[in-house]
Order: sequence, then C-alpha cells, then structure tokens
Amino acid sequence: MRTVGAYEAKTHLPRLLDEVAKGETITITKHGVPVAVLAPIPAQQRTDVGKLIDEWRAYREEHNITLGGLSIREMIEEGRR
Repeated sequence: MRTVGAYEAKTHLPRLLDEVAKGETITITKHGVPVAVLAPIPAQQRTDVGKLIDEWRAYREEHNITLGGLSIREMIEEGRR
C-alpha cells in the first residue's frame, strides 16, 4: 500500500486513479495522518459494458423498440441544430 499527501493526491489524481484501476491501494494523508484510502472496487461490482450493451440490444429487440428510422448519428446531428 502506497501513501501520498493530500496535496500530491490533489495534483496527481488522474494518475493515482489509473494506479488504483490497476489494483493498487493508496492511502492519502493530511499532515502525516491517514485520512482516506483509494482502493479498487471489488470485481463483482464492476460493470461489464459489453454485456450491458448486449442486454440492451436484446431488450430493444424483445420490446420492438425503434428509433423511428433514424440513426443515432442523425439524432445527434438533429440535436446540434
């Protein structure tokens, strides 16, 4: 477990989050006293985005949900006008 000061944590948060995403746990201190822990979430709580997309597609097919003949790109462009 690595320890960093609050200032370093604030300054380098994106890098620290990348390290946590790879499995490292980081303790944040304030004036040398531990005040927080950055830790990866348990694997069972992570969302599998690919699985979620597949489930949505299946739901859409099962319930006959359409986009009125429009593509998502067309809807994005329409929203920009």
